[in-house]
Amino acid sequence: MADHSPADPGRAARRQAAAPAKPRRTSPLVVAGRTIACATSLAVLCGSGFSWYAYTSLTTGLTTSTALSAVKKSAPPHLDNSVNILLIGLDSRKDMNGNDLPKQFVQDELNAGSSSIGGYNTNTLIVLHIPANGGKVTALSIPRDDYVQTQGADGRMHKIKEAYGIAKAAADAKLANKGLSKAQEEQQSREAGRAATLATVQNFLGIPIDHFAEVNLLGFYDIAQALGPIQVCLNHATSDPAETGQGSGFSGTAGINTLNASQALAFVRQRHNLPGGDLDRTHRQQAFISSAEYKLKQEGVFGDLGKMQNLFNVVKKDVVIDDQWNILDFAQQAPNLTGGNVEFNTLPIAGFETVGGEDVNKVNPVQIKQIIQTLFGHDPAPAPADTSSPAPASAAAPSSAAPAAQLSGTVDVYNASTVTGAAADESKALVGMGLKAGRVTEASSHPKTTTVSYGAGEKDSADAVAARYGVSASPSSAVAAGHIQVILGTGYTPPGGPAAAPPAASSPGAGGGASADPAASLPMQGPPVKMGGIPCVN
Repeated sequence: MADHSPADPGRAARRQAAAPAKPRRTSPLVVAGRTIACATSLAVLCGSGFSWYAYTSLTTGLTTSTALSAVKKSAPPHLDNSVNILLIGLDSRKDMNGNDLPKQFVQDELNAGSSSIGGYNTNTLIVLHIPANGGKVTALSIPRDDYVQTQGADGRMHKIKEAYGIAKAAADAKLANKGLSKAQEEQQSREAGRAATLATVQNFLGIPIDHFAEVNLLGFYDIAQALGPIQVCLNHATSDPAETGQGSGFSGTAGINTLNASQALAFVRQRHNLPGGDLDRTHRQQAFISSAEYKLKQEGVFGDLGKMQNLFNVVKKDVVIDDQWNILDFAQQAPNLTGGNVEFNTLPIAGFETVGGEDVNKVNPVQIKQIIQTLFGHDPAPAPADTSSPAPASAAAPSSAAPAAQLSGTVDVYNASTVTGAAADESKALVGMGLKAGRVTEASSHPKTTTVSYGAGEKDSADAVAARYGVSASPSSAVAAGHIQVILGTGYTPPGGPAAAPPAASSPGAGGGASADPAASLPMQGPPVKMGGIPCVN
């Protein structure tokens, strides 16, 4: 269902360390870790020499979906033999048949609120791109609040996470008097939600989705329990006191933390008291996936049929995959999934806005498709004329569909961090966005989190600058008209690359064998998270 949370005047504050977030009514779930656990486990079957018998014994009983077939005709064309997989984390406190999860389990064990919270939002959307030559896998997270043209029930502008719930609700209304059981209606309406999500992502990115996997709240907990204690790493100590439906209950110290299943769920749910809010939480999803894969590899699960069988006994009841997925063929294409040769990036946003009382991420669909083109090594299919994502109705110029480089103003960059030359590097990157270079010097104040403030006439450009650092821009009478001021905080780490427009289409793809990483030159949302170990995040 749509997230009708009220406007959040504290959104800017949420991205400042000194001011905790104003909680929303809903408490979204981040569930990517459980999905990748299924995908990576399946990917190694052939590489480990398992027989067809072993393969079928592991995979028989997985729930399958026909939703992919429903959107095949409208998908952009395939231009090579690469494979695109969408991992869906569904924020639902209900089981596969539509029954509420036990109150004691959800509220007391998980601090996850009641069954009425979360609806059917897809709070995790990650695309895995496996190149045709089996090279390096590229993983891209789509921020859940991106304001896009959705496909399915109403075809209007919504947060991308809402496509599933809106289509499901419309299907429920049509199925209400069909004489179906509650379980049958739930299963059929969820298929409508899946199809809407697949179509929306395909349209937004300009690529076809070949396969997908979906898991919800209970699945994460079950898989985290099956994996046993998981180690994660934090850049700084943090705490998110549990308030039913709001705080996650997570508390961690700087460095390595060992988490049980409940703590793991709290780790990937936290968004309050983080400098980047939701965007930092996206990086936590990625870090958890890396840590889980690292643990499985270190413990020899990928090469042990018995250990894998135990894991799959849990996965089978929690995961939904498309019915066209030939796992054996896929495993032969994707050995890098379990070899640590995967890098996660987060697609950029163009700023923040409030539309109809809801906080949304402004996005630039043209820029997003250019990024996909660069990373995947071929031109994306042109989007239909009616699917370009305009700026929210309340947004001032420029439109979110305008090229990201069309900015104005002079940017002054002050360095309060310990990163030598950071102010000069960031000034060059921001000039690449179309801004004019201003002062570049050391800061006199030392905020923990990077801050962006602006003088008269520069709100829109400042919003685009702030999006680079995962913060919100604030007006300031101390900043001259026509100027934007950036103070790189003490906790600053360089973003994923310069914020200039994406390179031309001739840039090599993720698996093209180029020596340089194409993602390093793209305006991603924060630094990349690489698999193969235990990465540190906020």
